[in-house]
Amino acid sequence: MRVIAEDLWFPEGPVWLGDGSLLVVEIRRQTLTRIWLDGRKEIIAHLGGGPNGAAFDGGRYCYVANSGGFAFVQRPAGGWMSAGTPADYVTGSIQRVDIETGKFEVLYDTVGGNQIRGPNDIVLDGEGGFWFTDPGKTRHRDWDRGSVCYAKTDGSMAREVIFPIHKPNGIGLSPDRKTLYVAETDSARLWAWDLKGPGELAAPAKASIDSPHGSRLVYGWPTFARFDSLAIEDSGNICVATLDRGGVTVCSPEGGLVEFVPVDGDTHITNLCFAGSDMTKAYVTQSYAGRLVEIDWKPSAR
Repeated sequence: MRVIAEDLWFPEGPVWLGDGSLLVVEIRRQTLTRIWLDGRKEIIAHLGGGPNGAAFDGGRYCYVANSGGFAFVQRPAGGWMSAGTPADYVTGSIQRVDIETGKFEVLYDTVGGNQIRGPNDIVLDGEGGFWFTDPGKTRHRDWDRGSVCYAKTDGSMAREVIFPIHKPNGIGLSPDRKTLYVAETDSARLWAWDLKGPGELAAPAKASIDSPHGSRLVYGWPTFARFDSLAIEDSGNICVATLDRGGVTVCSPEGGLVEFVPVDGDTHITNLCFAGSDMTKAYVTQSYAGRLVEIDWKPSAR
């Protein structure tokens, strides 16, 4: 493991830009930040709220799921941890950032007349749209019901596709774009939906005893763990950042666990992305420790 950058304020959403640099969001600092592999950092934009997940279109725009922010408290062991909804919370939103100028705009803060509460993760579909999760916000005695939404990148349409779902977090698409994956945080379960087109499920998201979300269960931890964001290998394996276990849970698209990959230095592994010509490097956010780290990744061995 190699530490790329430290003193990051609760980093998440790493995005490889292909030029030797990455984007991350810093939730507590409220920024979109660019990091080079030699450790240099540049703040691209001060986004306010709580930028929580990011997706890059390969050109100049980064789409950010802004949760509206969290309260933070210092940990006795060092670093910071999230602690519910902040007193100045207003709303969640989806923002579009020009990474060349730092200018940004709010594309959506409502879906179907309902306020976006606390969007967490986002994935572009290559068809002029994106999926995002909205787990909502947590308060001292209650929390919001979560949803999964689809929207157009030009700001023209957003709709709720899956509701309710408890604390949806990481979201991704299979390499052929025919399967949508969503990880639930507190249950540490990974779900899959077949797609028939951009923003369209192959079957309605109806609940049943065997499939509580109208989906199929890919994997669920048999003991305590919590899921965060995810990345998908070219092979189709789904790699889920795993909280409290301090590593990455690798799942097969056919269902079941491939392996668990520990990442030293933090229990709060929140996200990862792959890079390199053969995708043998993974860049991982350690949010409690405030670090971006690089680890060797061998997808061909899995």
